[in-house]
Amino acid sequence: MRLTVLGKSPSWQDADGACSGYLLEEGDTCLLVDCGNGVFSKLRRYRDYGAVDAVVISHLHADHFLDLVPFSYALTYAPKRQPVPIQRWPGDPAPRKPRLICPPGSRETFRTIVGTWGNDDLIENAFELEEYAVNDKPQVGSLTIEFTNVPHFTETFALKFHSSANGGGWLAYGADSSPNEDVVEFARGADLLMIEATLPRPERTGMRGHLTPREAGEHAKAAGVKSVLLTHMSDEMDELWARREAEAGFGDRVHIATEGAVFNI
Repeated sequence: MRLTVLGKSPSWQDADGACSGYLLEEGDTCLLVDCGNGVFSKLRRYRDYGAVDAVVISHLHADHFLDLVPFSYALTYAPKRQPVPIQRWPGDPAPRKPRLICPPGSRETFRTIVGTWGNDDLIENAFELEEYAVNDKPQVGSLTIEFTNVPHFTETFALKFHSSANGGGWLAYGADSSPNEDVVEFARGADLLMIEATLPRPERTGMRGHLTPREAGEHAKAAGVKSVLLTHMSDEMDELWARREAEAGFGDRVHIATEGAVFNI
């Protein structure tokens, strides 16, 4: 299983960056995990977007799904996706639709957003949309996906990706969350835990929704994971400070997500 970081920014993009988006590949299987602002253009550096088998969305915040809009336009209107020959493209009378595996309520949310400019069914026509429940275990090629709820400002799911090949390695993705035991138990023993480390300090008022680098490291240590990758971090955060904080919490070396970084699991 190979993980490529397409975007790792929090809800505001890095300079020339992208929000949450990760390409997971194994053999012929190609899965996009989250599709935030800027991710679609990054995806095109690595794969033909029409060859993506599925997109899975962790929660319905814009920085995790908003680039489904340009992705949908490409799947609908791109010259190479048309049923008849256009310019150098031979024509495809039945272009393949990727699966869109998304949280409960996604269809209504997507229709509300694209419906504001009169294109209600743009996303659901471009993809094979399926809303998951927390106990579902969809299979995409050689990969099995599992879910658990984690505390955030909206209904949010951490994700597991199990491989049926290469000895059964697996990845856990914490999505966005406040400090919690759910992600610790869910990720226990993972080969790699990809976990957010958004905040330089805990929220001062209101409910919590994100982790600091030290908290991310502490969660990874409690879960007993083999390796940890910090993500959802702004380029405005001091990377050396974040690494020191996370390693103090984890008790070992940590990885910091950068766009284009590749991890073999």
